[in-house]
Amino acid sequence: MPKSTFYNLSDEKKGRIFDAALQEFSIRTFSQASLNQIIKNAGIPKGSFYQYFDNKEDLYLYMIEEVSKEKTEILSHIKGMDPDADVFEVIKLRTREFLERGEVKPGYVEAAMLMEIDNSEFIKKIRKTSTDRYVKMLESDKERGLIKPEVDSELVINMISTFNLNEYFRNGSDKERYLKNLDDAIKIIKEGIAVSKD
Repeated sequence: MPKSTFYNLSDEKKGRIFDAALQEFSIRTFSQASLNQIIKNAGIPKGSFYQYFDNKEDLYLYMIEEVSKEKTEILSHIKGMDPDADVFEVIKLRTREFLERGEVKPGYVEAAMLMEIDNSEFIKKIRKTSTDRYVKMLESDKERGLIKPEVDSELVINMISTFNLNEYFRNGSDKERYLKNLDDAIKIIKEGIAVSKD
Protein backbone atom coordinates (compact mmCIF):
# COMPACT_ATOMS: atom_id res chain seq x y z
CA MET A 1 0.00 0.00 0.00
CA PRO A 2 1.15 3.59 -0.47
CA LYS A 3 3.50 5.24 1.99
CA SER A 4 2.32 8.32 3.88
CA THR A 5 4.23 10.56 1.45
CA PHE A 6 1.90 9.45 -1.35
CA TYR A 7 -1.15 10.82 0.46
CA ASN A 8 0.53 14.23 0.70
CA LEU A 9 0.60 14.52 -3.10
CA SER A 10 -1.89 16.64 -4.99
CA ASP A 11 -4.98 14.88 -6.29
CA GLU A 12 -3.75 15.57 -9.81
CA LYS A 13 -0.44 13.74 -9.22
CA LYS A 14 -2.12 10.84 -7.43
CA GLY A 15 -4.51 10.62 -10.36
CA ARG A 16 -1.64 10.52 -12.85
CA ILE A 17 0.00 7.66 -10.98
CA PHE A 18 -3.29 5.75 -10.73
CA ASP A 19 -4.04 6.31 -14.43
CA ALA A 20 -0.55 5.18 -15.45
CA ALA A 21 -0.90 2.03 -13.36
CA LEU A 22 -4.35 1.27 -14.76
CA GLN A 23 -3.11 1.86 -18.30
CA GLU A 24 -0.27 -0.65 -17.88
CA PHE A 25 -2.26 -3.26 -15.93
CA SER A 26 -5.07 -3.12 -18.49
CA ILE A 27 -2.77 -4.20 -21.34
CA ARG A 28 -0.43 -6.57 -19.47
CA THR A 29 -0.83 -9.03 -16.62
CA PHE A 30 0.70 -8.04 -13.30
CA SER A 31 3.66 -10.36 -13.97
CA GLN A 32 4.30 -8.86 -17.41
CA ALA A 33 3.65 -5.21 -16.51
CA SER A 34 6.61 -2.85 -16.55
CA LEU A 35 7.12 -0.65 -13.52
CA ASN A 36 9.46 1.52 -15.63
CA GLN A 37 6.65 2.10 -18.14
CA ILE A 38 4.23 3.07 -15.36
CA ILE A 39 6.75 5.54 -13.94
CA LYS A 40 7.37 6.98 -17.41
CA ASN A 41 3.63 7.33 -18.14
CA ALA A 42 3.03 8.94 -14.75
CA GLY A 43 5.75 11.49 -15.50
CA ILE A 44 7.57 11.03 -12.19
CA PRO A 45 11.23 10.25 -11.41
CA LYS A 46 11.98 6.65 -10.49
CA GLY A 47 13.33 7.77 -7.12
CA SER A 48 10.05 9.52 -6.37
CA PHE A 49 8.11 6.33 -7.04
CA TYR A 50 9.98 4.58 -4.22
CA GLN A 51 9.11 7.44 -1.89
CA TYR A 52 5.44 6.59 -2.53
CA PHE A 53 5.45 2.78 -2.87
CA ASP A 54 7.78 -0.05 -1.92
CA ASN A 55 7.33 -1.94 -5.18
CA LYS A 56 5.00 -2.92 -8.01
CA GLU A 57 2.92 -5.07 -5.62
CA ASP A 58 2.17 -2.04 -3.44
CA LEU A 59 1.12 -0.01 -6.47
CA TYR A 60 -1.12 -2.83 -7.71
CA LEU A 61 -2.78 -3.17 -4.31
CA TYR A 62 -3.42 0.56 -4.29
CA MET A 63 -5.00 0.39 -7.75
CA ILE A 64 -7.15 -2.59 -6.72
CA GLU A 65 -8.20 -0.78 -3.54
CA GLU A 66 -9.32 2.27 -5.51
CA VAL A 67 -11.29 0.14 -7.98
CA SER A 68 -12.68 -1.97 -5.11
CA LYS A 69 -14.08 1.11 -3.41
CA GLU A 70 -16.38 1.48 -6.39
CA LYS A 71 -17.19 -2.24 -6.39
CA THR A 72 -18.07 -2.10 -2.69
CA GLU A 73 -20.39 0.84 -3.35
CA ILE A 74 -22.00 -1.15 -6.17
CA LEU A 75 -22.50 -4.23 -3.98
CA SER A 76 -23.93 -2.17 -1.12
CA HIS A 77 -26.30 -0.53 -3.58
CA ILE A 78 -27.44 -3.90 -4.88
CA LYS A 79 -28.02 -5.39 -1.43
CA GLY A 80 -29.85 -2.23 -0.43
CA MET A 81 -32.17 -2.64 -3.42
CA ASP A 82 -33.04 -6.27 -2.67
CA PRO A 83 -32.03 -7.73 0.68
CA ASP A 84 -33.28 -11.16 -0.45
CA ALA A 85 -31.14 -11.29 -3.60
CA ASP A 86 -29.33 -14.60 -3.97
CA VAL A 87 -25.67 -14.86 -4.95
CA PHE A 88 -26.59 -15.31 -8.62
CA GLU A 89 -28.62 -12.10 -8.72
CA VAL A 90 -25.78 -10.26 -6.97
CA ILE A 91 -23.29 -11.58 -9.54
CA LYS A 92 -25.52 -10.57 -12.47
CA LEU A 93 -26.27 -7.10 -11.11
CA ARG A 94 -22.68 -6.48 -10.08
CA THR A 95 -21.44 -7.61 -13.50
CA ARG A 96 -23.86 -5.20 -15.19
CA GLU A 97 -22.68 -2.29 -13.03
CA PHE A 98 -19.03 -3.25 -13.58
CA LEU A 99 -19.43 -3.39 -17.36
CA GLU A 100 -21.19 -0.03 -17.30
CA ARG A 101 -18.32 1.46 -15.28
CA GLY A 102 -15.92 -0.06 -17.81
CA GLU A 103 -17.67 1.89 -20.57
CA VAL A 104 -17.08 5.13 -18.66
CA LYS A 105 -13.64 4.25 -17.27
CA PRO A 106 -11.62 2.35 -19.86
CA GLY A 107 -9.19 -0.15 -18.40
CA TYR A 108 -11.26 -1.41 -15.46
CA VAL A 109 -12.69 -4.47 -17.19
CA GLU A 110 -9.44 -5.24 -19.03
CA ALA A 111 -7.35 -5.07 -15.84
CA ALA A 112 -9.81 -7.33 -14.02
CA MET A 113 -9.75 -9.92 -16.79
CA LEU A 114 -5.95 -9.88 -17.02
CA MET A 115 -5.81 -10.46 -13.27
CA GLU A 116 -7.78 -13.67 -13.83
CA ILE A 117 -5.10 -15.15 -16.10
CA ASP A 118 -2.02 -14.20 -14.06
CA ASN A 119 -0.66 -17.12 -12.04
CA SER A 120 1.80 -15.32 -9.78
CA GLU A 121 1.40 -16.15 -6.09
CA PHE A 122 0.68 -12.49 -5.38
CA ILE A 123 -2.29 -12.41 -7.77
CA LYS A 124 -3.55 -15.84 -6.69
CA LYS A 125 -3.96 -14.48 -3.15
CA ILE A 126 -5.97 -11.51 -4.42
CA ARG A 127 -8.21 -13.79 -6.50
CA LYS A 128 -8.78 -16.08 -3.53
CA THR A 129 -10.03 -13.16 -1.44
CA SER A 130 -12.56 -12.30 -4.15
CA THR A 131 -13.63 -15.93 -4.61
CA ASP A 132 -14.04 -16.39 -0.86
CA ARG A 133 -16.54 -13.49 -0.71
CA TYR A 134 -18.79 -15.14 -3.28
CA VAL A 135 -18.37 -18.59 -1.71
CA LYS A 136 -19.52 -17.08 1.59
CA MET A 137 -22.61 -15.64 -0.14
CA LEU A 138 -23.39 -19.03 -1.68
CA GLU A 139 -22.98 -20.74 1.69
CA SER A 140 -25.42 -18.19 3.12
CA ASP A 141 -27.87 -19.12 0.34
CA LYS A 142 -27.53 -22.76 1.41
CA GLU A 143 -28.52 -21.77 4.95
CA ARG A 144 -31.53 -19.94 3.49
CA GLY A 145 -32.57 -23.15 1.70
CA LEU A 146 -31.93 -21.72 -1.79
CA ILE A 147 -29.07 -24.07 -2.73
CA LYS A 148 -28.73 -27.81 -2.16
CA PRO A 149 -26.51 -28.37 0.88
CA GLU A 150 -24.27 -30.87 -0.93
CA VAL A 151 -23.27 -28.39 -3.66
CA ASP A 152 -19.57 -27.49 -3.76
CA SER A 153 -19.79 -23.71 -3.39
CA GLU A 154 -16.24 -23.01 -4.52
CA LEU A 155 -16.72 -25.11 -7.65
CA VAL A 156 -19.88 -23.18 -8.58
CA ILE A 157 -18.12 -19.82 -8.18
CA ASN A 158 -15.15 -21.10 -10.19
CA MET A 159 -17.51 -22.21 -12.97
CA ILE A 160 -19.02 -18.72 -13.16
CA SER A 161 -15.57 -17.09 -13.06
CA THR A 162 -14.38 -19.37 -15.86
CA PHE A 163 -17.46 -18.52 -17.91
CA ASN A 164 -16.85 -14.78 -17.38
CA LEU A 165 -13.25 -15.10 -18.48
CA ASN A 166 -14.04 -17.14 -21.59
CA GLU A 167 -16.93 -14.88 -22.53
CA TYR A 168 -14.76 -11.79 -22.33
CA PHE A 169 -11.80 -13.16 -24.28
CA ARG A 170 -13.98 -14.82 -26.92
CA ASN A 171 -16.67 -12.21 -27.42
CA GLY A 172 -15.45 -8.99 -25.81
CA SER A 173 -17.39 -6.82 -23.41
CA ASP A 174 -20.54 -6.08 -25.45
CA LYS A 175 -22.62 -5.46 -22.36
CA GLU A 176 -26.03 -6.76 -23.42
CA ARG A 177 -24.71 -9.91 -25.11
CA TYR A 178 -22.35 -10.55 -22.20
CA LEU A 179 -25.16 -10.24 -19.66
CA LYS A 180 -27.56 -12.40 -21.66
CA ASN A 181 -24.95 -15.14 -21.93
CA LEU A 182 -24.15 -14.83 -18.22
CA ASP A 183 -27.86 -15.11 -17.41
CA ASP A 184 -28.13 -18.23 -19.60
CA ALA A 185 -25.04 -19.79 -18.02
CA ILE A 186 -26.34 -19.16 -14.50
CA LYS A 187 -29.71 -20.63 -15.47
CA ILE A 188 -27.95 -23.81 -16.65
CA ILE A 189 -25.97 -23.98 -13.40
CA LYS A 190 -29.14 -23.53 -11.34
CA GLU A 191 -31.40 -25.85 -13.33
CA GLY A 192 -28.98 -28.32 -14.90
CA ILE A 193 -29.19 -29.71 -18.43
CA ALA A 194 -30.06 -33.38 -17.99
CA VAL A 195 -33.64 -34.50 -18.61
CA SER A 196 -35.21 -35.89 -15.46
CA LYS A 197 -36.15 -39.58 -15.73
CA ASP A 198 -38.78 -39.45 -12.97
